[in-house]
Order: sequence, then structure tokens, then C-alpha cells
Amino acid sequence: MEIDVEFNSKINVLVGPNGSGKTNLLDSIYYLSFTKSAFQSTDQVSLRHGTDHFFIKGSFLTGDRVHDISAGYQPGVRKSFREDGIEYQKLSDHIGKYPVVLMAPDDAELIKAGGEARRRFFDSLISQLDRNYLNNLIQYNLALKQRNGLLRMFYEKGKIDNDALESYDDVMNRLGQQLFEKRKDFIVRFIAVFNSFFNFLVSQNETITIVYSSDLYSTDFLEGSKHNRQRDLTLQRTNFGVHRDDYEFQLGDVDIRRYGSQGQHKSLVIALKLAQWQVLKETKGFNPVLLMDDVFDKLDDFRISKLLELIKDFGQLFISDARPDRTTGLLRKIVDDADVFEVIKGQIKKVI
Repeated sequence: MEIDVEFNSKINVLVGPNGSGKTNLLDSIYYLSFTKSAFQSTDQVSLRHGTDHFFIKGSFLTGDRVHDISAGYQPGVRKSFREDGIEYQKLSDHIGKYPVVLMAPDDAELIKAGGEARRRFFDSLISQLDRNYLNNLIQYNLALKQRNGLLRMFYEKGKIDNDALESYDDVMNRLGQQLFEKRKDFIVRFIAVFNSFFNFLVSQNETITIVYSSDLYSTDFLEGSKHNRQRDLTLQRTNFGVHRDDYEFQLGDVDIRRYGSQGQHKSLVIALKLAQWQVLKETKGFNPVLLMDDVFDKLDDFRISKLLELIKDFGQLFISDARPDRTTGLLRKIVDDADVFEVIKGQIKKVI
């Protein structure tokens, strides 16, 4: 199946029943920005049933230049990812060039899930802003994976090589300290932007503090890893380091993740994504693409109208909704320049 479509430079609304392909279309745009799916853990899972490959191509306009980005995948063959016909040797070199922000129902996991979801959110954002941070993160995670492999091997053989462990500890100490310092500085900048959006959405003056929690506030990795050595060997994983960091959302002295209202949770998640968009814009100097996948389904009309009022001047937007009457009705009250596309069984056509 092949689809070729040109979108409005402002607001694009994708309507159609659930399962029609709206999310797949948004995920394709996301893929061309991040070199991977937002919803699937592997490319294999992204294959359409009955097919053995996929190919995505899109054009991004930055300044006065159009850049053609393409991605191709086939099991057993190295993934192809190209910019203007030139293939990347390292996919990480593409990250941050064409920033995209995605809002989706799964964003609720930023509150409900463990620290991994929140670390991933902030790591993804900082990585788009700072290539050195991204490279350090990749190297740290590789060293972590290899250290955990050693721990499993030592457990199975009943024999420990402390020198081998300490060689990884040195690498993780150096990289982890740099990641820690960057995260600590970044959250200060992020909080101010986040609260401006959160207060707009809740229409009252409520200040949320995002507390960055890390083992490295109390000790460095070398000392912490030595202290946890026996625990690491018993559990066969590394129990100290920045891979265990977390971000806590507090309203006054209250942990909003546990005690906040449903409305506060919704506003918090949306404000996180809007702040992500704003920080990217300020750093890059242009508007990131904003993708909104069925975000309105769990919002009341008040919050939908507040959100639409806020994002109407955000640049290029893609909004998917299974209830077109609701979205288009609210949009007409706020903006004139919006195109509506109907998506049915993977086919798309402009209707307005």
C-alpha cells in the first residue's frame, strides 16, 4: 500500500474510526524524526501484516530549505535511513535535526509508571538539544549492559573478576557524572516553562515542583558501586547510578502522582509536552512539529478549548480524533486555517 499526501503548514486534523490508520500516520512522522516508532519497541513489530518491509519518506521544510528524509526496513537487512539521499552511518546523528513532539494517551504513564518512563522523557528531550549528552547516554547504557552481563556471568560461574567490574565502573563514573550535571542544570530551566503552561491549563496559580532525584547527589558512582557490589552480584544487575534517577512531581508538600486530582494529572501531562515543545523551539530557533493522537478523548470541553487556544500559533500541528464533530467544531471558533483529512482503512483524503 502506498500513500502520498501533502499537509497544511498550520493545522491538520485526521478523523476516522478507531483502527483506521490515524495513529500509524502520526507514527510515520515521528519515525522520520527519531529513527524509530513511538509505539513499537522494534521495527519488526511495525511491519504491516502480510508484508516483509516498510518504506517511509517525508519532506521537512527548515528555513527556506526542503530536506527529504527516508527510512526503509526489511528483516535481516541493515535499516536504511537517509537525509537528502545520503545514508546515515550512525542513526544518532539524525536525532534533534527535525524535532517532533508527540502527545498520546500513553503519556499518562509519565505519572503512573515507574522512573524509567520519566527518565526516558527527559533523556529524549535533552538528547535533541545536546548531541554530547546523547553520545554520553548511549555509551553509558552500553557500559551498563556489559556490566550487567558480567554480573550474570559471575553469578553463574561462582567466580568474580573485580578488575573487570572496576574497568566498567570507571567508564560509568565518568559518563554518569556528566549526565547527572546536565540533568540537574536542565530541570531548573524546564520547571519555569512547565509551570507557565500548567497554570494556563488549570486557570489558577498552582506551582508544581519537579524534583530531580539521583544517587549521585550523595556519592559518586565509584563509591556507590563498591558499596553495592555484593547486592549487584546477588541480583545480577547494577543497583547504583544515573540509570536509577527519577523525577518527582510535587504540589506543595504533596506528591501529585499519588494524591493529585484527575484534572491535575491530565493538565500535568499536557504541560510537560507543551514545555518540551517550547524548550525545543527556544533552542532550535524554529517550531517543532506537534502531533496530538486522540488526546481529546479523555479531556472535557473546557480543557480542549484551552489547549486549542494555546496551540493555535504553534506552527504545524497534526490532530487525530475519532469524533470529528467535536474537534472541528471547537477549531472553527479559534482558527480559520485548518485542513481536515478522513482516514479509513489506511486510505486518506482531504475533506475540508
